[in-house]
Amino acid sequence: MSQENVDVLIIGAGASGAAMAWSLAETKMQIVCLEQGGLMNPLAYPSTGRDWEARALSDMATNPNVRGLPGDYPINEADSPIKVANFNGVGGGTVLYAGHFPRFHPSDFRVNSLDGVADDWPIDYNQIAPYYAENERMTGVAGMAGDPAYPSDNAHKLPPLPLGESGKVLAKGFNKLGWHWWPSDTAIITEDYDGRARCINLGACGAGCAQGAKGSADVTYWPHAERAGVDLRTRCRVREILVGEDGRAVGAAYYDGQGEEHEIHAHLVIVACNGIGTPRLLLNSRSEQHPDGLANSSGLVGKNLMFHPYAWIQGVFEEPTDGFAGPHKLIRSQEFYETDEARGFVRGYTLEIQRGMAPVRTAHTGYRHGRIPWGEGHHDAYRRMFGHATGMVAVCEDLPEEHNRVTLDPELKDADGIPAPKLDYTLSENSERMLQHGVARATEILEAAGAIDVMSEYPIPFGGWHLMGTARMGTDPKRSVVNEWGRAHDCKNLFIIDGSIFVTSAGVNPTNTIQALTLYIADQIKSRLANATLFD
Repeated sequence: MSQENVDVLIIGAGASGAAMAWSLAETKMQIVCLEQGGLMNPLAYPSTGRDWEARALSDMATNPNVRGLPGDYPINEADSPIKVANFNGVGGGTVLYAGHFPRFHPSDFRVNSLDGVADDWPIDYNQIAPYYAENERMTGVAGMAGDPAYPSDNAHKLPPLPLGESGKVLAKGFNKLGWHWWPSDTAIITEDYDGRARCINLGACGAGCAQGAKGSADVTYWPHAERAGVDLRTRCRVREILVGEDGRAVGAAYYDGQGEEHEIHAHLVIVACNGIGTPRLLLNSRSEQHPDGLANSSGLVGKNLMFHPYAWIQGVFEEPTDGFAGPHKLIRSQEFYETDEARGFVRGYTLEIQRGMAPVRTAHTGYRHGRIPWGEGHHDAYRRMFGHATGMVAVCEDLPEEHNRVTLDPELKDADGIPAPKLDYTLSENSERMLQHGVARATEILEAAGAIDVMSEYPIPFGGWHLMGTARMGTDPKRSVVNEWGRAHDCKNLFIIDGSIFVTSAGVNPTNTIQALTLYIADQIKSRLANATLFD
């Protein structure tokens, strides 16, 4: 078994791992990042072929149990109505995300103070606002300043994505009801930017952007990090984090693509494996010093799993919309984002406006919802729906509950024999009411915009895109896993930087906040390295 020594080990090359690697590269430390998946080839993305819809549901599916690529690991999801949507490879989930890139609101860091639920974060919006700006500059974000739902910000924004016919139609509905809407902040460039070419409306954003216009971490942070000297290694699956007699992390044991075992030792270990993979790794890293799993003296590793329960609401219109061509996210509404006790639930949600459905999905969705029959009348019904549908999703804030958790499955293992994660998740009554409210309001918007038919479903079963809360941040070691700058309470040279450290989920997509937090933590590490207090 081979063994080597480096300064910094990063585990995971997704959104957070990429941002950390780039930020720490300026220190000139020897940095190695291990990623269990591969490096993506944009020429092999589904949108380069006519079978793109079929491939988007098979080898590029969002669910790893369906996708089954060599870099994937199985997940026992039988006890969760929401199934995991992630990606294992350089860029992580950003390879498949739609690029919606909002910030959290200031209120999202203070939900206990404001609404008496969950816990406040140990940091606030103003502390990470500069890192939002830095992340948006690195990623390339299209949008429009001045959204009244947000405080004035410091973002550099490219021109917003065109609204298209879908956006114009739905804006009419919002305007008629007098409800907030605004062009979305989207990590899809509308002008050539940082060596990348602008969006050309391929319309298959959710299966990898062959154009490179979508700001996935493999085309934003990683080229800069590698040029700065970071060593990125793919097909390296970490089995466990190793610790010394003093309980501190000394490195990791991992398997390469041929199944050979290796050890790598490091002074600093940083975990960036998402809200499922991180607790899995920590729980698999049991030792005499950490018998319940690494960094788990609180017993909270794996607990407080949060998704964003999604509702899907689609309208069919007499007039043609612009179908599926172009980026998926057009405008957003945060009319129902903050708590209003009259609604019967706490916190709120974002309405994200989407384009219509691609050809095969139109037929499949129409059949499932009883709008498109097989046999007689099929083609007429299909023509009435294809190119005439548009709608939205309601992205609902999920409150942390300890019984929603990730544990290790006693039987299921991955290809290298490492125990797989098991999910136990129940949709809360608060989320149920929020979803119902979102469907009702979205239906009003679609009808006000002129929809002649409305379909909906919730929660979207394969909608577990956002994985949060399973190694939460806080100042009390009994109530959290990491401190206010990402360092594990139990292990002073171990840091966690992905969505697992979230205290609450907010009602918006988390990637911008994950990366902004990572840049904030990276600066905390660098400042403490400079004054030799990192491990105090």
